[in-house]
Amino acid sequence: MIELHEAGLDRSSGEPSYEENLRVADLSLGTYSIPAGSADPQQPHTEDEIYVVLRGAGRLWTPDRTADVRAGSVLFVPAGEEHRFVEITEDLTVLVVFGPAERTRSTGRTGGPRSRKEASDAAPGAGPR
Repeated sequence: MIELHEAGLDRSSGEPSYEENLRVADLSLGTYSIPAGSADPQQPHTEDEIYVVLRGAGRLWTPDRTADVRAGSVLFVPAGEEHRFVEITEDLTVLVVFGPAERTRSTGRTGGPRSRKEASDAAPGAGPR
């Protein structure tokens, strides 16, 4: 077992930020923080995603639907679907679960849990951007 003490902590500094908290072959978990009024620069991912909203308020947009989100919201976005958070009225902190682990379908990367340093050294655009 691994306790994920850093998961869900807001680390934003006025801009959207993503920190990967865990990586194993079949999934990854990260914390996405988006300040109120910010633009969400996400692009579609090659992996399925589950969002668990811990705090804040806004909307999650897809071409087919827009859903209000707030603490307690849980949403699924299939691989390849265009999506982004919009109309962010309160700072959002969201747990993001990728299955399989983020970027493994596009890069073939697998592996054990990543450290915060390794996650912060990830290529630009890492996370739900």
